[in-house]
Amino acid sequence: MGRAFVYVILGGGVAAGYAALEFTKKGVVPYERPALSKGFLLPEAPARLPEFHTCVGANEERLTPKWYKEHGIELVLGTRVKSADVRRKTLLTATGETISYRVLIIATGARALKLEEFGVNGSDAENVCYLRDLTDATRLVNVVQSCPGGNAVVIGGGYIGMECAASLVINKLNVAMVFPEAHCMARLFTPKIANYYEEFYKSKGVKFVKGTVLSSFDFNSEGKVTGVNLRDGSHLPADMVVVGIGIRPNTSLFEGQLTLEKGGIKVNGRLQSSNRSVYAVGDVAAFPVKIFGDTRRLEHVDSARKSARHAVAAIMEPDKTGEFDYLPFFYSRVFTLSWQFYGDSAGEVVHFGDFSGTTFGAYFVSKGHLVGSFLEGGTREEYETIAKATRLKPPVEDLDELERQGLGFALTVSQKPSPSSVVEVNGSELIVERPLYAWHATAGVIVAASIAAVAYWYGRRRRRW
Repeated sequence: MGRAFVYVILGGGVAAGYAALEFTKKGVVPYERPALSKGFLLPEAPARLPEFHTCVGANEERLTPKWYKEHGIELVLGTRVKSADVRRKTLLTATGETISYRVLIIATGARALKLEEFGVNGSDAENVCYLRDLTDATRLVNVVQSCPGGNAVVIGGGYIGMECAASLVINKLNVAMVFPEAHCMARLFTPKIANYYEEFYKSKGVKFVKGTVLSSFDFNSEGKVTGVNLRDGSHLPADMVVVGIGIRPNTSLFEGQLTLEKGGIKVNGRLQSSNRSVYAVGDVAAFPVKIFGDTRRLEHVDSARKSARHAVAAIMEPDKTGEFDYLPFFYSRVFTLSWQFYGDSAGEVVHFGDFSGTTFGAYFVSKGHLVGSFLEGGTREEYETIAKATRLKPPVEDLDELERQGLGFALTVSQKPSPSSVVEVNGSELIVERPLYAWHATAGVIVAASIAAVAYWYGRRRRRW
């Protein structure tokens, strides 16, 4: 037996859900993954489904199972696709069923890297947790509740590590973070910015162990982890461990069939792969970032949402849809802190604002142009302002003056109505050479960790054989 569909969305996360919603506009169920490291872990009034099904993160409809049925979309849940043949346009499930398609959208996302891939055993211990999907989050909550007031060790200093550490503190655990870099969020934060957040976390009781990595675990007779041994010889007591050491895109179904780049599936400006009938969105897609003129694979919910929408628009309205023109966007909210970043963290850094207060930021300047902007504690209007300024990539000649002007520089640049407007900075003329593009702000981490098939039942007609 098999089934045939016009459109098949392969995946079960944020990108899959937004693609499904976009299909209906043009002509387990996916949920908003950012909730898993934030509201889902709260000890009081935690977020639970159906509260955070896609697409509530962008103030859109909540896509419950009933919604899919009402909109002619057939969900194939709990079904693993074990192979794909893009030449024949078919997917083979683990149950032996063949699903054929006319157009395929790959939204398979990424999987969490496991400790065993770095030579450390222990991932199967009942108090060692990862966080990538709803099952992981539910297990993490259960482990947290099993050790009130205990010691939690977080392995990794990136997004998952920082957000989980904050949630564990709120759950009244003693938290230590371990990572090899010199400071947290090393791929994005400057040392000065990182120091601000690390000091804030320390004020909440978090201990940082930097410049070393996990070497091994100590176990009790029941197989639970009781301690963490580090490569520098130090030891940390542990009642639970959370591991957040990165992800790897789920591309294995298409290796040898589609062109890969940057660890993901290479697509063009219409999110179309090397096979014209196959598109890729979200974490798994390596797409051209027009503003910087190169190809990147971005791991963030905003990219997942917007790439999904654009792919469907390119499929359904090809003559009206241009190339995906995305401004990289990252954000996080922990404790009372909230930051947003736009663009690229390349080049020289100019910090501004009061780092002893609650509002500060940084500009990144490369080859004489603004290419990135970071802001902590801003208002909605201020975040919109730095986004617009970053999109414009205005020239910057005087870094000292840029520091002096701070947020005012972005405000001045973003308010200029004409592509040839002149911005006065310390007597020098800064020519704004690019038009002002619309800024899209959505808050929200991230594409599918499991593989399921979401099939669009085009015209509510299908055939079986």
